[in-house]
Amino acid sequence: MGSRAPHALVDTTPAKTIVVYRNGDQFYVGRKFVLSRRHVATFEALLEQLTEQVEVPFGVRRLFTPTRGHPVLELDSLQAGGKYVAAGRERFKKLDYINIVPRKPAKMGKLKEIKPVVHCDMNVPSRWQMFHRMSRQINVFTNGRLFIPPVKIIIPKFSLMEWNSVLATVGEKVFPLGGVRKLFTMNGHLLDNSKDLQDNYFYVAAGLEAFKNFPYWKYPKVPSEIQQKYRDIEKHSRGKEKEDPKVKDTCKQDSVSPKAQDSVFYAKEGKKKRKAEPLIQSGADGDVFKAQTPNQETQGAPEVKEAPDVHVELPVDRRPAEIVKDAEETDRHTSDFESNREKEDEKLYEDNEREVCINRFCSFVFPVLKTDLTR
Repeated sequence: MGSRAPHALVDTTPAKTIVVYRNGDQFYVGRKFVLSRRHVATFEALLEQLTEQVEVPFGVRRLFTPTRGHPVLELDSLQAGGKYVAAGRERFKKLDYINIVPRKPAKMGKLKEIKPVVHCDMNVPSRWQMFHRMSRQINVFTNGRLFIPPVKIIIPKFSLMEWNSVLATVGEKVFPLGGVRKLFTMNGHLLDNSKDLQDNYFYVAAGLEAFKNFPYWKYPKVPSEIQQKYRDIEKHSRGKEKEDPKVKDTCKQDSVSPKAQDSVFYAKEGKKKRKAEPLIQSGADGDVFKAQTPNQETQGAPEVKEAPDVHVELPVDRRPAEIVKDAEETDRHTSDFESNREKEDEKLYEDNEREVCINRFCSFVFPVLKTDLTR
């Protein structure tokens, strides 16, 4: 019969649960650890596990009891459910570790709404509530286009905080030339703040161009109250124009922006300039270099004549005119001179060659003739 293998001894020691605090930290809540012989066999292995999970400077090197600070040196000295303090190389710092309780987060108090001071029984909302918490509903015309009906636009409350957001919201439904850059009232008053917007009112959207003064208020959809208001304004302005004829000139100047008036290209109306009088006056032979009235101190003095050798340099306007040749003529003369010179050189070269040929011919022919005559 074969022998059986010996049974392996199994460690039946129950696992221990301990709570570990950090040395000198009064806000660190203890952390639980479960110690079993299978995973933590030695005291050094326990210190390594504590180093990984408890942040201690330079690692966990010692364990102390929380009340008196006695050091724990063996794994068997740990009690189930016990509380200990993990420390490094430093000494034990005495604190009330056992009574450290996690703090509950402070509850955020509800922000109370600021209410206006009420001096009577009437419940009227304050201005900041009306402005920031209510949207606007306006009607917008397109600048210079009377045949296009006004568009009803609802501006949300969050867009009222910035004027550019208001213009962008209007530009989604109204399309002037160049996009919506300005917003006017129907009589041409420029708006620059959302506080000036009134609910259920009519405005004119424009781009980079100037406001075109058309009777937008005569459109049928405009309420009769608003039409009557602008009708009275128009009558009042006409009466002023009849009383003061200079109103037109002031209106023209007001229509031009101050930047344009300051520009060098803007022509301002002014008095006509007088024509400059000629420098040459009648008398004294019409010469500007001669005095019109003789000097009293020099009257009767003898005239000193100049020597014949003295060279007098006359002014430019009194010198005789000189004929100045153009650059083309000078170039032409120089080119003609060079061409004539080349022709002369060629002629001399031909004459020299002709003489050389004649001399050679003579030197060859005359000796032959002499021999024939001697024969």
